[in-house]
Amino acid sequence: MTALAVLGAGSWGTTFAQVLADSGHEVTLWARREEVAREIREEHRNPAYLGDRVLPAAVDASSSVAAAVDGAEGIVLAIPAQSMRTTLAAWPDLPPVPILSLTKGIERGTDARISEIIVDAGGADPERVGVLSGPNLSAEIAERRPCASVVAAGSEELAGVLATWCQAPYLRTYTSTDVVGVEIAGAVKNVIAIAVGAAAGLGHGHNTTASLITRGLAEITRLGIALGGRRDTFAGLAGMGDLVATCASPLSRNHRLGLALGRGLDVDAAAAEVGQTAEGVATARAVADLAARLGVDMPITAAVVDVVDHDARIDEVTMALLARGVRPE
Repeated sequence: MTALAVLGAGSWGTTFAQVLADSGHEVTLWARREEVAREIREEHRNPAYLGDRVLPAAVDASSSVAAAVDGAEGIVLAIPAQSMRTTLAAWPDLPPVPILSLTKGIERGTDARISEIIVDAGGADPERVGVLSGPNLSAEIAERRPCASVVAAGSEELAGVLATWCQAPYLRTYTSTDVVGVEIAGAVKNVIAIAVGAAAGLGHGHNTTASLITRGLAEITRLGIALGGRRDTFAGLAGMGDLVATCASPLSRNHRLGLALGRGLDVDAAAAEVGQTAEGVATARAVADLAARLGVDMPITAAVVDVVDHDARIDEVTMALLARGVRPE
């Protein structure tokens, strides 16, 4: 049994606390608001995110970061990508224990990956930081439905340690040393999911969905390889697996936001309808900037940026994509 701290009590952080407890560990979940921590601690529920679902008895909670990490042998971070830096900067440096990031995104303004922010803003040793990604819709995992994921770290040893934390009966973990590839795949798939959702909102069918997913994977792969990722990563759980789940499921916040945009809502109204953070909106501009700097062609990402940042009409950007010149696949 390992004492673990999960920092972030949103839907994914709370669900992952359940995963860790179901894997046989003692878990302290940090919540920003004391009333949320108290509900988790006293009633074993987080109704704002998981409704009436009862959390395992091994899950405790605190609104104090210091209390949450006190005695922890490992830390799991589940903080939104665009607030990761400011949140970590407001805390003391993270203790020298293994750290697993659940967050998917690229920081807007710096184009930094989440593991880089954890090192830079959290004072973490880069040799102690790993990331988890895969087709992991939190609502299904909360129901303990079978799934798989990949844990990536700079060494096989660390990846193995982090993967053993989350060996719940319903979660199969694989290991990788391609941190760059896993993080890029996890971030960019949210952007592609917005495009797929928007197409569905416009009334397009399965052919359109399949085309966007396939060409979206090509964009993710090009960017990931340009940054040093391995091609095989993008055909695996963190790449194709996560992309299919996020693009195809109504449980995906980014897909739902795209649907709302396709129905004619603006970005603010679409975000309000979704009700939770859709990381793809902020990530789209960061990914587009990164691609431009590296000279990587990412037309679907550029189209999403035109819509969410520049109020372009979705039907117009769709026609622009279809009007692109003939080129080899």
